[in-house]
Amino acid sequence: MSVFDDPGLFGRLWAADYDRGNPDPASAVDFLADLADGGPALELAIGTGRVALPLAERGLTVHGVEASEEMIAQMRAKPGGDQIPVVVGDMADVPVKGEFRLAYLVFNTLFNLVDAERQADCFRNVARVLSPGGAFVIETFVPDPRSFDSDEQVQVRAVTEDSATIRLHRYDRPAQRFIRQTITFDSAGVHLKPFAMRYAWPHQIDEMAERAGLRLTERYADWHRRPFQADSPAHISVYRRA
Repeated sequence: MSVFDDPGLFGRLWAADYDRGNPDPASAVDFLADLADGGPALELAIGTGRVALPLAERGLTVHGVEASEEMIAQMRAKPGGDQIPVVVGDMADVPVKGEFRLAYLVFNTLFNLVDAERQADCFRNVARVLSPGGAFVIETFVPDPRSFDSDEQVQVRAVTEDSATIRLHRYDRPAQRFIRQTITFDSAGVHLKPFAMRYAWPHQIDEMAERAGLRLTERYADWHRRPFQADSPAHISVYRRA
């Protein structure tokens, strides 16, 4: 199945290595805990529980949605990971019931929904399960066209005596989408890990939220609440249900 059609493909390919080299989630956990107002909280694309487990340790009730059973297995193997209820499904559908004080989608994961319609579906469905005044928190990078210096890019990721890894990108600017392929060559053969994103600028995300009945109440450059500027490379945005 195509990387554009299979929401669980990323997890199946990356689950075993996902926790390596990713940012420390401590500042995100602090930020989200402050907003949770006692919970319950919902994490879309809960993954290996890097954020959900520390929040649960603070006494919050956390639920999750995750398309990859491999990612869920990684979380279940961690202390407390078997206590968090997770629905297996596409995060754009938000296939859960109940009202949540907080929902969140961090680490650029909104962009893993690779077309605008599914991103809009995600906002609409989150609005459905938020309690009045509840918050939906998004963290994404701010696209920089200067980094898309060509339609195709090749990067050398690692070279050893036994293997070599390269990463290739191909951009579709009109669709605001790219496909990335990470290729490792070693004695066992050629290993492919495809990945795709549909990126959006903050104002486009705001428009999706507004159409879903959510309003932007806060925006920061990072989890430490530094002011968001025109040249900020990322944003943390808080949307609330009226």
